[in-house]
Amino acid sequence: MAILNRKERVSDEIPTASMADIAFLLLVFFLTTTVFNEEKGLPIVLPEEAEEQEVSAKNIIFLLVRPDGSVTVKRGESQEEQVIPYDQIEVLLRQEIAQNPNLIAAIKTDGGAAYRHMVNVLDEVKLAGAERISLQMLEE
Repeated sequence: MAILNRKERVSDEIPTASMADIAFLLLVFFLTTTVFNEEKGLPIVLPEEAEEQEVSAKNIIFLLVRPDGSVTVKRGESQEEQVIPYDQIEVLLRQEIAQNPNLIAAIKTDGGAAYRHMVNVLDEVKLAGAERISLQMLEE
């Protein structure tokens, strides 16, 4: 009897039948395991309902944030203005709060000022221990 040697044919193609399944499973895996960072923002507690109250001008100190980063300090009753760098606000405000515990720090920011300038001033006001803070946009 003669034995025939058969050669097995090896396919030179890549099997693509399950390629779509693998791609779909990888897509589902990455979509379910990806964590998106949320922007935190500033931790400020705002009042539930806005109320308007009359405040004496002697209880307000205005901190005007300019576009160049300088801060103009203006006391409520006085027309006198003082320009200081933001890192001196803490010392100034501590002295003012010691004299008047009902003092409100009104931070007014110019529309052209960088966000970091307002944040720097707000940080200094918080370091000074001010609990009554008002954030406003500076109107010309």
